[in-house]
Amino acid sequence: MGNYYIPAKYLFNKIVDVEILTAPFITSKTIELGSKYSPDFVCTPFKYTLGTMIEALDNGANVLVQFGGGCRYGYYSELQEQILKDLGYKFELHNLITSGKTNVKRIYKIMKRIDKKFSIIKGLYYLYITKNMVKYMDKIDDYIRRNIGFEVTKNSFLNLNKEMLNSFSKVNNSISLYILYKKYFKKFKKIKINKPKNCLKVGVIGELYTLMEPFSNYYLEKELASFNIEIKRFTNVNYLLFKHQKTINKALNKSKKYMKYQLSADASSNVFWTKYLCEKKYDGIIHIKSSFCTPEIGVMPIIDKVASNYNVPIIYFSFDANTSEVGIKTRLEAFYDMIEMRRK
Repeated sequence: MGNYYIPAKYLFNKIVDVEILTAPFITSKTIELGSKYSPDFVCTPFKYTLGTMIEALDNGANVLVQFGGGCRYGYYSELQEQILKDLGYKFELHNLITSGKTNVKRIYKIMKRIDKKFSIIKGLYYLYITKNMVKYMDKIDDYIRRNIGFEVTKNSFLNLNKEMLNSFSKVNNSISLYILYKKYFKKFKKIKINKPKNCLKVGVIGELYTLMEPFSNYYLEKELASFNIEIKRFTNVNYLLFKHQKTINKALNKSKKYMKYQLSADASSNVFWTKYLCEKKYDGIIHIKSSFCTPEIGVMPIIDKVASNYNVPIIYFSFDANTSEVGIKTRLEAFYDMIEMRRK
């Protein structure tokens, strides 16, 4: 999912003495494999992750580690494990987080099973470094998202980001990681941009996997940036781990006019973020989700009402294995033309 494989691989390389394989990058082959063996009406992230698992097993993996969360993802691992075993694969699957919950004892037992010499003290030490790495990555990503559409030299941000992530993967302590983060933040701020004071601003909300895995949304943010637009996205791993529940509580308090009860998965927070973007006078909102994502389908009429009350344009994109990339680009271009005309 995005660049998060880097901190994940860093953590496991440091805490267990086994060979860590990087999950293959998602391609059309991944989607074909996942779709072939998935139930027809299951949502797209299930197919993407199943396809990735098949490719990882074909590459020699015999232990799979998954981080499951809320929504239907709570029992993804059980269903995916059964499908893979029916296909004849022999492996162990460990889901460290189920239904949004976990406990240290359970994770300790899993890690001991993977590596008998696993040390909980060493594990916690490198988990703390990894947590900070994710936080710094997300802060840098937010800065890039706001400015990449205005860079003078093409790919300046992406090239520097790649260099930074490579440096992050070699650190051994929190202090050296923090020094690197500060050093690269200064470098990012030195990248020349040509950004008008009153540029177009668009917020992107929706279902977490489709938001954070660029391949699954056809690199929508990159396409948006090509129109010289400042992009705002709230959802990232640091937000999901440490801020999501607070946002839901805030959403119920500040969006009483639109919803009475907590909605599942990301739905409640997306109502809140829609209201926030409207109040901050963003030029437009883009809502993206995978096809058959029940919570997001359910919340769309509410989001529509919020945007309508504030007179802010919103466009909805659903992605599955058969979505046309050309169709996405055409609709995105039309949306850009419309918000630009409204501004003028």
